[in-house]
Amino acid sequence: VQLQASGGGLVQPGGSLRLSCAISGSQISINYMAWHRQAPGKQRELVAAMARIGIADYPDFVRGRFTISRDNAGNTVYLEMNSLKPEDSAVYYCQINAVSGTKLVDYWGQGTQVTVSS
Repeated sequence: VQLQASGGGLVQPGGSLRLSCAISGSQISINYMAWHRQAPGKQRELVAAMARIGIADYPDFVRGRFTISRDNAGNTVYLEMNSLKPEDSAVYYCQINAVSGTKLVDYWGQGTQVTVSS
């Protein structure tokens, strides 16, 4: 299973970006999908998660600005980011938690850089 994140870049404060995470490889049963971010010198933090049944949740610092979604086939996960702030600058990682045999396994994408600056 491979995850390929894309869509990062430089954006001005107040702007928007949409990140994509393409899922490829073996047929898997996804338990949930999520986006995380990590800024220099800080711990990685969760910014959005969506369960298999489609229920999404967000931490307070992005709620109302970020939206996680997936395509109908479940092969791509998106993160729509609006009203971006300089403190949103970080490397963003997609993650899926999926059934592999009798275990739940986490798969991670390689990260995409988001920079919010004027």
